Amino acid sequence: MRALTWQGNESVAVEDVPDPRIEQPTDAVIRVTSTAVCGSDLHLYSVLGMFIDPGDVLGHEAMGVVEEVGTETGDLAVGDRVVVPFTISCGHCWMCRRGLQSQCETTQVRSQGMGAALFGYTRLYGQVPGGQAQYLRVPQAHYGPVRVPDDGRPDERYLYLSDILPTAWQGVRYADVPEGGSVVVLGLGPVGQLAARIARYRGAGLVVGVDPVEERRAMAERHGVRTVDPTTADLTGVVADLTSGRGPDSVIDAVGMEAHGSGGAELVQKLVAHLPDAVAAPLTQHAGTDRLAALYTAFDLVRRGGTVSLSGVYGGALDPLPMMQLFDKQVTLRMGQANVRRWTDELLPLVEDAADPLGVLDLRTHRLPLEHAAEAYRTFQRKEDGCIKVVLDPWRDAG
Repeated sequence: MRALTWQGNESVAVEDVPDPRIEQPTDAVIRVTSTAVCGSDLHLYSVLGMFIDPGDVLGHEAMGVVEEVGTETGDLAVGDRVVVPFTISCGHCWMCRRGLQSQCETTQVRSQGMGAALFGYTRLYGQVPGGQAQYLRVPQAHYGPVRVPDDGRPDERYLYLSDILPTAWQGVRYADVPEGGSVVVLGLGPVGQLAARIARYRGAGLVVGVDPVEERRAMAERHGVRTVDPTTADLTGVVADLTSGRGPDSVIDAVGMEAHGSGGAELVQKLVAHLPDAVAAPLTQHAGTDRLAALYTAFDLVRRGGTVSLSGVYGGALDPLPMMQLFDKQVTLRMGQANVRRWTDELLPLVEDAADPLGVLDLRTHRLPLEHAAEAYRTFQRKEDGCIKVVLDPWRDAG
């Protein structure tokens, strides 16, 4: 089959790789009909390469049709149309029963001291081949795959249930925005776009989206979000004026470890990314730092007694936190990988709704053949051509 593989720092290529097969009774194999490029994929593309091996298949946002099932996959059947959550979870362990599927005790990568295995996401998370491919082996298929209607609707109606929609939903839930309250969303990439829409849907009275990219602000504004360009406006002043001088009830950081405005940390990340893996991996695990501009902004903006929710990925081991500020302001801080299956039952009726209340059909800006994936990564990383969300078609002719 054809699949997108990691080759080196900021280098990916579509290659022929072996077809996946059933390895465990709880496995299934799906024929991938759509697979998306996530902001988290860009961390692998340029920052976390020391945890990847050349030839690893990337991607963790996929859906398709079941081609083959193991003997212990419950009522999952060949021909089912399914979305595959990016977190691999069993559904029956202590963690899963408590809605913490991203900490699944069956798939935890204990050798690395990490949580549940993830598709296409490094040795740290199990080195499970990813979904930017024509076929995908799905472990724990008795629980993970989410059946969606085979109704002729475009995949983009359902695809985002794999990651970014539950991630945004969890981010808003963790933000604890009061009814009629205020929330600032930092970063209007795919997760930030959906988080802003979800916050409005769930009753926030004021939703402010912050991003320097014009096309991202324009998309958010189509969904009733007030936007601020932090490069041309006094963000703190604007938000204070909108919130009676207190600051917002909640701030959602949808940016994460590669925030703009963190020049020193950016330089360190780039230098470490070019070191040999044997040096870079332990350095990153034990002494790594993130670009924290967005996080510090969140702490500055949020009102006293408010909540900061992190949806953006962080991976630093020695990130300095302003503990005096957090303690003095009595800030609640929540974060974590999305517990995808905790939220999909709530979300499926919303994406099925013909009215599209979360605007899932107004997110994808580029749909390209899988063969053009390397180009898609570059365009997405550089924020060129109005690129906000890329969906790849594994079976579309490259021409």
